Amino acid sequence: MLFYCTEMEQMAREIAAIDGNIELGEIQWRTFADGFPNIFVNDAEQLHGRHVAFLASFHNASVIFQQLSVIYSLPKMFVASFRLILPFFPTGTFERVDKEGEIPTAVTMARMLSSIPHSRGGPTDMIVFDIHALQERFYFGDSVTPLFASGIPLLLERLASLEDAADVVIAYPDEGACKRFHNFFAKYDEVVCTKVREGDKRIVTIKEGKPTGKHIVIVDDLVQSGGTLIECAKVLRREGASAVSAYVTHGVFPNESWRRFTDPSAGFANFWITDSCPQTVSACSGVAPFVVLKLAGSVAHALNI
Repeated sequence: MLFYCTEMEQMAREIAAIDGNIELGEIQWRTFADGFPNIFVNDAEQLHGRHVAFLASFHNASVIFQQLSVIYSLPKMFVASFRLILPFFPTGTFERVDKEGEIPTAVTMARMLSSIPHSRGGPTDMIVFDIHALQERFYFGDSVTPLFASGIPLLLERLASLEDAADVVIAYPDEGACKRFHNFFAKYDEVVCTKVREGDKRIVTIKEGKPTGKHIVIVDDLVQSGGTLIECAKVLRREGASAVSAYVTHGVFPNESWRRFTDPSAGFANFWITDSCPQTVSACSGVAPFVVLKLAGSVAHALNI
């Protein structure tokens, strides 16, 4: 039985449509007069002995408390097992301390999720797509078993269907992205960029690879303001790329920064994102150059592992 937060209803229904063995559960997301959650799980007695999952979206801090309340409660309803699906681990970019006083909120989030009670089947399984740094798996305690999936296979399918598929070259905005995703693209030539920040400016150069005459697809795990991608595209076009596209698993785009890419002067032929950030998808779905790749099939597969 699959439960879900309000923002993930569309994905939950797509998952259930793919796998007929998945039944959708219902939660009443209400609030008291003071604004605090008043949540009710319908037909909770029918969960006894069943495998239960919850599809979450921690897209802003205000929704985390109410969803954690459900996540902590479902495993204690005498269920056979419990699995948490959190497509986007939102604090992933704040995973380390570079100077004293910085707070690594990814560690805090991992501790909170590591406190999920055991079900009858043991520790909670957690499915996350393209977490920012793979070493974050070690932030979680023994009460949760993370499965780190990827949206890259969806991109590979899309690239294979392009008319100029033979001319596609993969580019990375920095060496970190190259190390993270290089193994997915063994069949493709690659370009590696490097960036240096000077105040609010990003100076991007090409470290290795040749974009001349090629359709360059910039690949990264997430995008915030999009400034680095735009600067990468400028450099790649200046060096002779015939077209530039981009892919990120998580289109965070705070303050509607996705609008920067709808301007033709930004020069992106395609911008692929997944539906891991539902509010972004609802805003830019169907707006060129954005194309949304659905995670439902990948999640349905992961639920059967």
